[in-house]
Amino acid sequence: MKKINLYITLKQGVLDPQGKAVQESLHTLGYTAVKQARVGKYMELIVEDDANVEQQIEEMCTKLLANPVIEDYTYIVEEGIVQ
Repeated sequence: MKKINLYITLKQGVLDPQGKAVQESLHTLGYTAVKQARVGKYMELIVEDDANVEQQIEEMCTKLLANPVIEDYTYIVEEGIVQ
């Protein structure tokens, strides 16, 4: 088994109203050192061992998990997960 740590974020230049709301709330709480906040998604996937796991992750991201027009994604594959 392998564990996939998947991070999906908005591309630079795409407006992030949720990130802006977080930044403003942090400023209200006194954390004025925060100059920008961007909000994304984190997912964990446990998958069976497969030689094509990275190709499958790419397909999953482009077909369903991320919107390639406005989002970027990165992932880390952890080996040898016991489930």
